Amino acid sequence: MSIEVKNLFKYYGEQAAVRDVSFSVKKGEILGFLGPNGAGKSTTMKVITGFISASSGDVKVCGVSVEEDSLRTKELIGYLPEHNPLYTDMYVKEYLEFVGQIYHVQNLKKRVAEMIKSVGLEVEQNKRIGELSKGYRQRVGLAAAIIHDPEVLILDEPTSGLDPNQLVEIRELIKEIGKSKTVMLSTHIMQEVEAICDRVIIINKGQLVADNTAFELQHDLTHQTVYTEFEGNVSKGLLNKIPHVRKVEKVGEGWLLETTDDVDLRKEISRFAQQNNILVLTLKAEEKSLEEVFKQLTK
Repeated sequence: MSIEVKNLFKYYGEQAAVRDVSFSVKKGEILGFLGPNGAGKSTTMKVITGFISASSGDVKVCGVSVEEDSLRTKELIGYLPEHNPLYTDMYVKEYLEFVGQIYHVQNLKKRVAEMIKSVGLEVEQNKRIGELSKGYRQRVGLAAAIIHDPEVLILDEPTSGLDPNQLVEIRELIKEIGKSKTVMLSTHIMQEVEAICDRVIIINKGQLVADNTAFELQHDLTHQTVYTEFEGNVSKGLLNKIPHVRKVEKVGEGWLLETTDDVDLRKEISRFAQQNNILVLTLKAEEKSLEEVFKQLTK
């Protein structure tokens, strides 16, 4: 595993920012790390990268313990924090050479040229960083994060504040990087997760509440909504008697029925209709957006 987190706790005084969080990330996987503000996302990422220490628990990067050998794990990780820390008075090439020297990168000028090309900075490479747009500054941050060819890339809100064109460009760049590296990505943009992530983890109030693919989360039976239409009049009171139905709502000519149980509600509705000699005209499970799933799990 590229990242292993076991029973992680992080306290600030008596307040727990992260509570008993455990997960792992395989090599070559792009993981979407989601949660509302204050959920513990950035804190977890900072513990993994060794910027802050855990109160308890075990964190390993490529099999190396962050607590026992934080210097080695920093060599294995490329990190782009939410507020991209750049020296704006430096030129792009100058800054990347500076970062490369910190990591003792061999053949540095060649590596800087490779990074500039791979993140699309050729046109801007001779400018001061302070003269760049936010999109190009993010590219500089990404280039700096991967200049030492790390095994793991951790990105905290990498597309925050970008315009739609810049969003697409940075997403494509992250997807390309993810072909050869493990990527852990924190974001509030659900379309971004659906577009580039292989798997999604959601944390809320410091605790892990979901760990699955976006598709599986969207089709989770425990939060299923079914739209149905019947021939003739059927009362709301009768529909409320269907096993496992938790909510009934009239919508146009039909009904929306919801469950929070781990059952396929369509089967229950079909069984109910047969028992009561009611003809079903429409029976369709409503597909939820990832945003709806997020709201359900973090409200």
